[in-house]
Parts: sequence; structure tokens; C-alpha cells
Amino acid sequence: MFPSSPLAGPDAATTPAGAALSRVFGIFSAALHASSGLACAAAALAVPGPPVSMPLLVASLAVLTPWSLLFAGLAVRRGLRPAPVAIDVALTATACLLLGRLVAAEVLPGEVSWVAIMASTTVIVAQLGLPASRSVPAGLLVTGAYAAGAHRAGADAEATAHAMTLTVQTLSAAGLAWLARRGSRSADTAFAGYQRAVRRAVSERAARAAERRHNRDLHDTVLSTLTVVGLGAAHPDARLRDRAAADLRTLAELADARDGPAGAAGTERLDERLRAVLAAAPGQPAADLAPATVPGPVAAAVAAGVTEALRNADRHAPGAPVRVTLRVADAVRVEVADDGPGFDPGSVPAHRYGLRESIRARLAAVDGRAQVDSAPGRGTRIRLEWPGLEPEP
Repeated sequence: MFPSSPLAGPDAATTPAGAALSRVFGIFSAALHASSGLACAAAALAVPGPPVSMPLLVASLAVLTPWSLLFAGLAVRRGLRPAPVAIDVALTATACLLLGRLVAAEVLPGEVSWVAIMASTTVIVAQLGLPASRSVPAGLLVTGAYAAGAHRAGADAEATAHAMTLTVQTLSAAGLAWLARRGSRSADTAFAGYQRAVRRAVSERAARAAERRHNRDLHDTVLSTLTVVGLGAAHPDARLRDRAAADLRTLAELADARDGPAGAAGTERLDERLRAVLAAAPGQPAADLAPATVPGPVAAAVAAGVTEALRNADRHAPGAPVRVTLRVADAVRVEVADDGPGFDPGSVPAHRYGLRESIRARLAAVDGRAQVDSAPGRGTRIRLEWPGLEPEP
């Protein structure tokens, strides 16, 4: 990426289209200038007839040919900068004024002399390397110098003809450069708008994710307790008191976690976390838990998903045997299975949070997934999976 240049405005190097345009202009100008410089040197030495001054011609080529190669290298490495373009215009204008002593009389007419080729190259490159307010005057300066040099050499027809050619080349190249710069600015404006839209979408998605986490927390704590009340449990019931106390502890932990520093989760033993969940679950489910260490957020998501699965089993399959297994191979897999009446997962209303948010969305938030396998009359199996771990020794 090139430093700031006038190719597509002052911030061309920091915008994708502006930087691309800078590179295209630089590479094109480098190739044009290097090839033109070498061709001009060969042509100048091939026809050294009168009134050419050989010492002046050799001295001129000793300056102009290395300069063409240096200019090309600078254009490729740094892009077209105003200073090298201004030097190029000055050297070309000087050569044009010395036209009568650098070009043989036999090749001067017809706009095919090596100085004519060099002048055309310079006016085109100037339009690509300078803003229009300076590039057009630079092109006209070279045009005037060429006309003056040809007139002094006694070739007025050549002076008029190639001056017209250089003027057309200057204006045409300036117009094309202006269109290219305008297009790059439009592309960068559109890209900047796209980036702003993406940032807004990410921000809105983060806000929706935070709202969904909040709703899951409420669903898994307060709303679950209210469900027990709604199903007819009396307030003095020990089960209700235990659940309310557990919900209060959960809400306090959530508040502490949100107030604490971000990114300090560390790792946890998932099997130990699940044993704590099973100890507080009704009915004492059977368990077969292999050792597994996972990131803290993953342990929290899996434990919350298992908690919700056990609550559903207790609510919809009371008294049915429940088993919780944890296996680790190419992924961490937890299964909560019950032998209850089962249900049709496709018939669960969209507004119900249990499976959709408290289980599936929680696992998805840590790059895991959840599957529900159930049907009326054959129980329910909820599988929670998180990829990427090897078995512990």
C-alpha cells in the first residue's frame, strides 16, 4: 500500500479503491517510462546525423536513461509522487528546448523522433501522478517547450503538429485520470457505507444476543419457579423453597459475572460442574461422567443446558428414570435421557424458551450444538456437544 498521494484524494492509501488505483497508476507509469526511456536511447544513438551535437546527445542520454529507470523503480515502490513527476517534466521540457541539437534533421518531421516520444510519455504520466490543477499545466508546459524547440530547429510544421498531439494527449489523459479517481472515490464511499452497515448489524446482533441471554436467565430461574407455583405447589413446600433459593443464588452469580472483568473465564472440570447440577436435581438421576476440562463459558453453557433438560424431565416425565452421561472423544458429548412419555419436538410453540433458547441457543453461543431426539411413547434424549477436545488420561 502506498503513502498518501494525489491519485484518489488525500487518503488514497487508507481506502481500498484509492490504494488499488494508486498501484495501477504506478505500475502502468513505471512500465511506460522504463520502456520509453530505453527505446528513446536506442533511437537517439541509431541516427546521430547533423545537426546533432554528439557530446550534448551523449550527456543528455547519460542523464535521461538512468532517470527513466529510477523513475520506474520509485513509481513501483512508492507510487507516483509529485516530486519525481515534477523532475520528469523539467528534464523533458529541457530536452524539448534542445531539440535542434539532439535530433537529426532527417527524422525530425513526422512526430516520430525520440524527443517527441519522450514528450508524449511525460505528459501522460503527469496526468496520472498529479491532480488536474497541476497536471494539465505541466502537460501544456512540455507542449510549449516542444513547440519552441521545433521552431528553433526550423521545423514549424512539426512544432504545430506535435504540439496539437501533445495537447490532445494531455486533455485526454487528464479526463481519464479524473474519471478513474471519481470511480475510486465512489467505490470507497460505497465500501465505507457497507462497513458502517456491518458494524450496525454486529452491534444490533450483540444487543439481541444480550437480550436473549437475559431472557434465558429469567426462564431458567424465576420463570421456572413461577411455573412450579402455577402447577399448584403450596408455598411452604420444601421443593419450592429449595428451587427459589437456588434461583436466587443463580441470579446473584449472574450479576457477579456481568460485573467482573471480561475474558477471565479460564477452564473448568465439566464433570465436577455436572455433579453439582445433579446433586441439586430432583429424583437423583443416574450419572456416568468421564473427566473433561473445558473453557469456563463452555462448562457454564453445558451445565445450564443439562439443568434445563433435567427440569423438563421432572416437569413432563415425573418419576421416569433419568440418565446423564458425559463422554469425550473428538468432542465433548453430554446426553440427558429419560424413559418418559416423550413428545414431538416439531410441535413445541415458537414462544417456548426451554429447548430453543435455554438449550440450543446456549450451546450455539459457545460454538456447540444441541440435538433433541424424542417421539410420543419412546422417551426423550437431549444431546449436547462441544467439539475440539481429547480424552483426559
